[in-house]
Amino acid sequence: MMNLIRYSSMTSIKKIMFGLVLLSLLSIWFLSYNMMTPLRGDHDRDLHLKLPPSQALGGSEGHPARRRQGKHSPAADQDDLHLIPAALIITERSDSVFAYNLTSALEANHIDFTSVQIKERHWPRLEHKRTGKFSIIIFQSIHSYVSLDPYLLNTIHEYCRKYNVGILAFAVVREDDNGYTRQVGEFPVYMDQRLSLKDLTINPSASDVLHITKAGQFINGTIPYNDWTVFRTDHESYKPLVQAKTLSQDSLQLRSPSEVLHTTVLMDQGHFDGIQRIFIGNNFRFWLHYILFLDSVSFLSQGLLQKSLDRYIQVDIDDIFVGMKGVRMTVQDVEALLLEQQVLADKIPGFTFKLGFSGKFFKRGNEEEKAGDEALVMHADKFAWFPHMWNHAQPHMFSNQSQLVADMRKNFRFAKSHKIPVEDSYAVAPHHSGVYPAYPMLYNAWKQVWGIKVTSTEEYPALRPARKRQGFIYKDIMVLPRQTCGLFTHTIIMKQYPGGRERLDSSIYGGELFQTIVNNPINVYMTHMTNYGSDRLALYTFDNVVNFVQKWTNLKLKAESPLDLAIKYFDMFPEEQDPVWTNPCYDKRHLEILPEKHNCNRLPSFLVIGPQKTGTTALYTFLSLHPNIMSNLPSQETFEEVQFFSNSKNYYKGLEWYLNFFPQVDNTSTDLLFEKSATYFDNVYAPRRMHWLLPKAKLIAILIDPAKRAHSWYQHERAHGNPASLNHTFYEILTSGPEAPRPVTLLRSRCLDPGKYIQHLQRWLQYYPPNQLMVLDGDLLRADPVVAMVKIQTFLPINAFIDFTDKIVYDDKKGFYCLALRKGRTRCLGKSKGRSYPPMDAQMEIYLRHFYQGFNVQLLAYLSSIDQPIPAWLNEALTES
Repeated sequence: MMNLIRYSSMTSIKKIMFGLVLLSLLSIWFLSYNMMTPLRGDHDRDLHLKLPPSQALGGSEGHPARRRQGKHSPAADQDDLHLIPAALIITERSDSVFAYNLTSALEANHIDFTSVQIKERHWPRLEHKRTGKFSIIIFQSIHSYVSLDPYLLNTIHEYCRKYNVGILAFAVVREDDNGYTRQVGEFPVYMDQRLSLKDLTINPSASDVLHITKAGQFINGTIPYNDWTVFRTDHESYKPLVQAKTLSQDSLQLRSPSEVLHTTVLMDQGHFDGIQRIFIGNNFRFWLHYILFLDSVSFLSQGLLQKSLDRYIQVDIDDIFVGMKGVRMTVQDVEALLLEQQVLADKIPGFTFKLGFSGKFFKRGNEEEKAGDEALVMHADKFAWFPHMWNHAQPHMFSNQSQLVADMRKNFRFAKSHKIPVEDSYAVAPHHSGVYPAYPMLYNAWKQVWGIKVTSTEEYPALRPARKRQGFIYKDIMVLPRQTCGLFTHTIIMKQYPGGRERLDSSIYGGELFQTIVNNPINVYMTHMTNYGSDRLALYTFDNVVNFVQKWTNLKLKAESPLDLAIKYFDMFPEEQDPVWTNPCYDKRHLEILPEKHNCNRLPSFLVIGPQKTGTTALYTFLSLHPNIMSNLPSQETFEEVQFFSNSKNYYKGLEWYLNFFPQVDNTSTDLLFEKSATYFDNVYAPRRMHWLLPKAKLIAILIDPAKRAHSWYQHERAHGNPASLNHTFYEILTSGPEAPRPVTLLRSRCLDPGKYIQHLQRWLQYYPPNQLMVLDGDLLRADPVVAMVKIQTFLPINAFIDFTDKIVYDDKKGFYCLALRKGRTRCLGKSKGRSYPPMDAQMEIYLRHFYQGFNVQLLAYLSSIDQPIPAWLNEALTES
C-alpha cells in the first residue's frame, strides 16, 4: 500500500493545475471535433451514430462507387458524389424477430449494413466528404417511417434526393393497432389492414424493378395469413408490383375482376417528391416477400447492392456404398438416379451427381443391393466420383500420417481396379472429421495420395447459423462451405420424415432450401446414399426445388467441377481465404471430431499484447513468479514469443501447433495460463484472430509515452545492426518521405505507428468489451512494479493474491527492478533488455510531441469514455504540449 501511495501522491495544487489543463485540452478537442463534423442542419446534413459494438464491422466503409445519376436527382452538378454499397436498417426493437430476419437476409447475401433502433439518441452519419454511406434506407415498419421526427425525416429525404437513394418500408399490422384504413403519412396513399387475400399476381410490367423474382407469375387460391396490408392510390407516381384479390370479393359479384385487385407491394417511382420507395404489405412469413425484398434492395440502391443471377449447384452423395442392409440402393434406384441426373442436366447444363465412396463397403448389402452396387460401378463413367476413407474412418482418429496414407491408398487401389473415374482434386472426409477443426495430417495425406486441391465442410466456422458458413484455404487446399438440404442418413421414408411431407415441402417451396439457393452463389449440397433408395427423397427434393426456382426466379442454374467452383468462390470472397481458428470446446460438434490429445485447458486465459518496447518482457518475467500463473513455452523461431496471432506463417500452422506452447493445467479454477507477444498490439489481424479463438480472454496493453517508445525502437534497431538505423540519424528517419528507400520508410513506420495508441485500441475494442482490457501505465511498471502487480492481479482476477514486495527488488547497478534471489542476489533481464540509450535531443522531442499530440488528445478522451485509468505520462505529455 505504501508503494501505491508513494507512486500516486502529489500536492493538491499540482492536481488542480493538471485538472485545469486537461479540461482545457478536452474542451479544445471537443470543439475541434464538432467544427470538423457538420451538425444536423449544416450544409451536408450529416447525422451521427453511436454504433453498437456488434455493428461496428457490419457497417464498414466499403468501397465507394460513383453515384448513378437518377431520374429525379437534383439538377446541380453532383458528378463527384459517391455511394458506399451498404444498407441502413431502422428497426423498432432489438428483440424483434422480423428485424432479426431482415438483418439475417442481408448477412446471408453478403450485403453490408448498419442497424439502428428508432429510439436511439445517436444516429449514423449519412455522408462524409461527398460520399454517401448508405445506398438504401430500410424501415422495419412503415409506421415508424411516417411518424419519424419531422426534422430527422426531412434530413433523410434530402439525403435520398441528393444521392438518389431509395427507401423500403414494410407495413406489418401491429397487435395494438385496431385501425383498418389510414393514410400513409402525407403521401397520397392509403392502406387497408387485416385483410385475407387470394389469387396473387406479380405485375408483368414489373420486370424493370424485379431482378431475382420472375414477373408475370401468379398463385391461384388462398394466400396464407389474414393480416395483410394493401395500398390504394390514384397518383401517377405509384405503380403496383404485386396484386391480389380479397377472399370476400366473390360475394360482391363484380363484373370485372380487375376492379377488385388490391396492391400488396407498391412502388413509388419518385414523381411525387423525387424519392423512389417500395412499400411491402407483410413480412417474410410469406415466402415471396423474401426475394421481393432482395429485389427491392437491388433496385432502390441503383444496382449497387445487386448480386449476380448465376447459381452454381453441386449435389454430393456421400457414403455411396455405406449403409445397413435393407436401406441401400437397388438396380431400380440406380436407374432412377441416372434418369433424374439427365432431367437435372437439361435444366442445369453440365450437372452430374458427385458420388463419394469408401471401397471397403462395396457389396455389403442384400442380393438386390449388391446388384445395385454393381450397377453403380457399371455406370461409373456417367457420374463424378470423389474419395472418402477406405473404411469410412474419421481421419482425426488416426495417430500418424502413415496410417492415414495407407488407408487412402486402399481406396485409391479400389477405384483403379473398378475403373471408377475419380473427380480430379476433390475429396470429402467422413463426418467432416479433420477438415475443421483442421487436422494437418489429413491435409498432408490428401495431397500425397490423391493430389487433393478442394474439399468442403458444413462445420466452418460452425454449423449454425447456416448463413455464416464460410470457406477458407489451408495447406493449399480450398475448403468450400457445404449446405444441407433437410435430408440426412435417417430420412429415407416420406411418412417418417420429421414434420411429415408438409415440412419438407415448405423447405422446397419458398422455405429454407429455396432460400439457400437464392442466398448462395455457390451451393455444395450434402446428401447420402440412403436418400436415393427407399422413397428416393433426394430425387424428389432436388427435382422439385429446381423446378420451383426456375418457375419463380430469373436465377441461372449452372454446374462446374469442384476445382472451378472453388476458384470462383474465392474470387468472389477473397477475404475468406485466411482461416480463423475457433475454440472447439465451445462447439459440441467440433468436440466430437477432435483428436484425443486435444485439451482446451491449454489455452491462455489472458495475454500481454504489447506494444513492443514498453516493458512486456519485464511483465512476462514478473508474472511468471506467481505460483498460479504459467506462461507459454518460448519459441525458438520468433524471439521467444509465440506470435501466433500476428505472424501468418505461425497462424497457418494451426491450433495444435499453438497448443503445444502451453503446459497442461491441473486445476482450471485456480491456475491461469498466459501468453506474451508484443507484436499483437498494432497488428491488423491479431484482434480478429484472437477473438475467434479466445473471446473470453483478458488483455493487458502496456502504454508508455509514444515519443519515448519511438526513440527506444530506433535505438533497439541500431543495437541489432539494422542498416537503416546505422546509416541514418533518428531525425532523418522520422522526417523521411514516401520517396525514401523502403528500409527507411519501414523503420519510420515501426518507430511511429505503434504509438498511435488510440487507433489500435479502437481496433481491439471492436472485438472485445472494455472490461476485458487493461491499459497499464508503463511508467508505473518501470517505477514501481509491485504496485503494477497489485493492479494486474485485481484485473484478472486471481484467487491466490500474492505480495511481490519481496520478489521484485531494485538493482542499482542495472537501474531497474529485477527478480530477488537468496542472500541478496538478483536475476535481471538479459543484456538486450533495459539498455540505457543516449537521450533524445530537444528537436526530436518537440517533433514527436507535435506528431503525437492529436493522437494523445483522442486517447485521453477515449480512455475516459471506457472507464480506463489515465496513465500519468499521458497527463504530463498533454500538459507539456
